[in-house]
Amino acid sequence: MSARSALPVIATATTAALLLAGCTSTESTDSDGSKISLVSSGKLTTCTHLPYEPFQFKEGKKVVGFDVDLVDLVAEELDVEQEIVDTPFDGIQSGEDLNIRKCDVAAAGMTITKVRDENMDFSAPYFEATQALITKKGKPYRSLADLRGRKLAVQEKTTGEVYAKEHGDGVKVVQFEDLALLLTAVKTGQVDAGINDNGVLYDYVKDNPDTDVSAEFDTGETYGIGVRTGNDALRKKIDAVLEKARDDGRYDAIYKKWFGAAPEKTEKS
Repeated sequence: MSARSALPVIATATTAALLLAGCTSTESTDSDGSKISLVSSGKLTTCTHLPYEPFQFKEGKKVVGFDVDLVDLVAEELDVEQEIVDTPFDGIQSGEDLNIRKCDVAAAGMTITKVRDENMDFSAPYFEATQALITKKGKPYRSLADLRGRKLAVQEKTTGEVYAKEHGDGVKVVQFEDLALLLTAVKTGQVDAGINDNGVLYDYVKDNPDTDVSAEFDTGETYGIGVRTGNDALRKKIDAVLEKARDDGRYDAIYKKWFGAAPEKTEKS
């Protein structure tokens, strides 16, 4: 992350303070009688960054996806509706959106990392992922070494960007704000390849046969749903709902809906 001048930092802190001052939390009563604080009455507000298909994306005017369906299970348990806020990923992964009460949860196909874990509290892992390389069909790029001196698209503030910078010696890293712009750059030849999570890249190539996932890198990542640091009641409720969904088959059904097959029985994400 690049250094920032003192003025923007002060401005950000002031903005956060103003938002906090004007925000009123409400409570939802859990089935066990405990109270869970929510930023809006009758709603479980989710921060995400669109599009990130099949985890969250727009289908017509509605936001759908794997993450959306999982968070819906939590909302149902709390007897509220899920409301989705599309916001830049930087504010999500930094924990800022949670801290200023823009949302209750962050569900954005987000890898649990040490840095992010310092910025928010995560649910238990709910999905396994790794980084992968996408190219136009027939291109000879099978590793980062093959891209030395060539352009590699990354999504800003993601683990793919981190991996590319740490392992892509001599690679020209080109940043994009979101996945859609990254994929368009690959497809149109603006860049030679792109790196991102394998789940979204395999989903993309299904409908874009002129592209190919040419390599995977074993990064051993897992996704988590983020909550504001210290919001243990909501975090524990998410964990309980996801565990119950695994036990009763709903998790497998949602997984199959978005990925075409139920997860491996050994998967513990």
